[in-house]
Amino acid sequence: MSVSRRSAHMNVMVEAAEKAGRGLAKDFGEVEHLQVSRKGPGDFVSTADHKAEKTIRASLEKARPTYGFLMEESGAVAGTDPVYRWIVDPLDGTNNFLHGIPHFCTTIALEKDGEIIAGVTYDPIKDELFTAEKGLGAFMNNRRLRVAGRTSMSEALSAFNSTHKSAMVPDMQNFVDAINEKGLGLRSLGSAALDLAYVASGRLDAYWDRGLNPWDRAAGALLIREAGGKISTVDGDKNILDKDIIIAGNTALHDEMMKKLGAMTGKKAAS
Repeated sequence: MSVSRRSAHMNVMVEAAEKAGRGLAKDFGEVEHLQVSRKGPGDFVSTADHKAEKTIRASLEKARPTYGFLMEESGAVAGTDPVYRWIVDPLDGTNNFLHGIPHFCTTIALEKDGEIIAGVTYDPIKDELFTAEKGLGAFMNNRRLRVAGRTSMSEALSAFNSTHKSAMVPDMQNFVDAINEKGLGLRSLGSAALDLAYVASGRLDAYWDRGLNPWDRAAGALLIREAGGKISTVDGDKNILDKDIIIAGNTALHDEMMKKLGAMTGKKAAS
């Protein structure tokens, strides 16, 4: 078993993610009681989301007061240090949380000069902590992660996500149909950050999404790369944070999906 070596930055991120995660787990215990009320749990979940973000921001600011932020709820917040920025999603899988489904997470990434150098994704219900630092590997609860070795799409399992905007629905169906021609099993699990962590851990073989935000992808992208996988746009661009369609998996599955979806979008892989 490999044991992760955590930098000072990683220790700060883990502490913030776990603190927010404990709060979310406690709040999640109340959701099932709210499902039967007329008002429902919507307002409660929104409050839990904002509370988790405040917890993370307070922890990170205390440790690194000059760093900037990019957060799901509060947006971009400039820091006095132009080099470093935290990218935060306090509750990824909000709809799962809202409906009492125990599949959600807190995710934090650290960006340095536009490059992700550290990432944390924490599932507080399963108590699974996924961590990665550039050049140091990817881990889950201190166990070294590697992407799955399956290379046949007919034997593989992939997850997908989208923003579900009405204009995207026909395209999404076309993509699903195209991938299904190869016999690839598909799941939509409701948490992009956890999907990416699952690819890094080998639970999922591949992943693709469109129209998601940087905080959905940032930590997971580093997890996959440090676990020996590939993640890029359909034309091979490794800068995926602000792009429409991204694909992830081991080298074989990533490249095959990139070819398939790239052909549909008219984009070719960069040479």
